[in-house]
Amino acid sequence: MRGHKLRGGVLALFLALPLSGCASEGPRLGLIDLPPGFTIDTFAGEVPGARSLTLGEAGTVFVGSRGVGRVYALTDANGDGRAERVHVLAEGLNSPNGVAFRDGDLYVAEIHRILRFPDIEKHLASPPEPEVVTADLPGEGHHGWRYIAFGPDGGLYVAVGAPCNVCDRPDYAQIRRLDLATGEWQVYARGVRNSVGFDWHPRTEVLWFTDNGRDWLGDDLPPDELNRAPEPGLHFGFPFCHGAAVVDPDFGRAGACDEYVPPARRLGPHVAALGMAFYDATRFPERFRGSVFIAEHGSWNRSEKIGYRISRVPVVDGEAQGYETFASGWLTGGRVWGRPVDVQVMPDGALLVSDDKAGAVYRIDVAGGPAKGD
Repeated sequence: MRGHKLRGGVLALFLALPLSGCASEGPRLGLIDLPPGFTIDTFAGEVPGARSLTLGEAGTVFVGSRGVGRVYALTDANGDGRAERVHVLAEGLNSPNGVAFRDGDLYVAEIHRILRFPDIEKHLASPPEPEVVTADLPGEGHHGWRYIAFGPDGGLYVAVGAPCNVCDRPDYAQIRRLDLATGEWQVYARGVRNSVGFDWHPRTEVLWFTDNGRDWLGDDLPPDELNRAPEPGLHFGFPFCHGAAVVDPDFGRAGACDEYVPPARRLGPHVAALGMAFYDATRFPERFRGSVFIAEHGSWNRSEKIGYRISRVPVVDGEAQGYETFASGWLTGGRVWGRPVDVQVMPDGALLVSDDKAGAVYRIDVAGGPAKGD
């Protein structure tokens, strides 16, 4: 074991855990409903609080978390579609939800700062001391957990959620872009209440992102959103307008929604749309290619629960052309046993799904699909 002194002097121990049984296996995965011809299995079942996913150059799957304060690395050395080991790279961190990988380095977003673990895939058994990339992020909570990802332009994009249900705080409700070479920030998108997932269209390189609607306007308002930002500087409405036409009763005014960018697609109300990814592989049948897959974490205060599933939004010629359920069953008979958080398209075309309630990462593939690396 090797120790790291991280945030506030908290000692984080490196652990490499062999997988010896998966709490989320068995009949629960048997409850998952998928389109004909698809299967779901456990990729790693001992990943408490599993949240955001990112992929390393050597095939390592990195996983962030929130309350448990850990960052994980999952390795599948034999390429059979199941991780043999869960490495705990660090713990004691301040809600390290966001993870991103670039040029051999792992970037981890705490609420107040971003860390970098250099050359991480060569040192999973002895992680390097993390470097502080920036420590100037707003520190307030509520929606303080960060989602991060590198864009096609090389910039590191960081979600800065609103520190409230609904409020007008100019320094929040944004997606920002960090230039790592200069350390300069750009506010790329405004009026974004709480994005916990974004990706870029594989051909146009336009940024798309999910956004969670405000609470306490009833069961059916407002919708969550899938948005598109073809250029920087656009405003997506929060806190003045929600969805395409819901004027906020406290901050909006008549005609307010005409001033802001409407969603590319309205999603279910309070489904908690989090991680998303364009399916740019060829493993799935043709009709799934180019779609956006969205992890819906599930409602927390709706009188009838909704979400707890993976949804699909087909995208044709740069336009969202529908909204349907792809995988469901984490909510069964009104009871919740799992909550999807993020999705990751793997090199072989399989789709990974993280679940922070069950503490697992699943692998969805077509029946009879090849093992990873084939």
